[in-house]
Amino acid sequence: MLLKFTSKGIYCIPGKFYIDPWRPVDLAVLTHGHADHARNGMKKYLCHHFTKPILHSRIGKEIECQSVEYGEVLNINGVKVSLHPAGHIIGSAQIRMEYKGYVCVVSGDYKIQDDGISTPFESVRCNEFVSESTFGLPIYNWLSVGAQEQQMRNWVQQNKTNGKTSVFIGYSLGKSQRIMKALEGLDELNVHYSIAKLNEAYESVGVQLPDYNTIDLREDKKHLDGKIVILPPALIDNPAMKKIPNLAYAICSGWMQIRGARRWRSADAGFAISDHADWQGLISAIKATEAEKVHITHGQTAVFSKYLNEIGIFADEVKTEYGNDEETTEFEPE
Repeated sequence: MLLKFTSKGIYCIPGKFYIDPWRPVDLAVLTHGHADHARNGMKKYLCHHFTKPILHSRIGKEIECQSVEYGEVLNINGVKVSLHPAGHIIGSAQIRMEYKGYVCVVSGDYKIQDDGISTPFESVRCNEFVSESTFGLPIYNWLSVGAQEQQMRNWVQQNKTNGKTSVFIGYSLGKSQRIMKALEGLDELNVHYSIAKLNEAYESVGVQLPDYNTIDLREDKKHLDGKIVILPPALIDNPAMKKIPNLAYAICSGWMQIRGARRWRSADAGFAISDHADWQGLISAIKATEAEKVHITHGQTAVFSKYLNEIGIFADEVKTEYGNDEETTEFEPE
């Protein structure tokens, strides 16, 4: 047995390390920089080069962190360990572990669509695969990235015609940068300083983002009238946000595919844009691994694992403590 699901996290037994642990451990191998997968308190971190500046921004520059390139192979206590693109956000990786010819892959969060910023998802063959299932229901089927971007641009043009300020709500790491790219050239982009801080991590590894202004909503907001503003979800219902002149706001999240979620938030618009795989994406990714055993965690575990078994893929549910990012808490419908 190569992997064990413990109270601290997913443990590689011969390697003596954890993957995205939620309790303090000696060595944490990280799939990406979102807060529910990259937590503080670890003695040492291992991640992709692009994730390292995100960890420094979110956890602190004093941490001990080794970073590697995609495909680079390390030997950790006799286990061959390598990271492969997960397409979720910048630097996101699937962790491949090989021991005595047996291969396990932990995917973390992943997305099949190429968003033009993250390194595209790469299928990795293995004997055992750990998959998320955040959107593991047939109702979740994303439009193409081009169609998603056109929807957002059309909404901005409509707001301009109506004298409205276009405010987009998106998670500060990953989603906001996609929104910026989608709206590039339409008008002046204004982002909250929490987003700007993570933009710096992107730019430090060579990612070119559109020009933007950094804003502080505690200051005068008249200059934002009629412009494009991008804010993190934590500012929904914040009185400062409500004082933006002629506000119309849209939430960008996979949960927005459900009409009820839009009503729940009373948003003016909702765009079903996610950094997770949709139903078909999950299935195609799992089939491509040709894994003999699949572990499903994080999201629609019961329904999705049941479906996989019905189509002949052995799958079970495993309990983890992931899910505190924007997709599973901030927008979860009632």
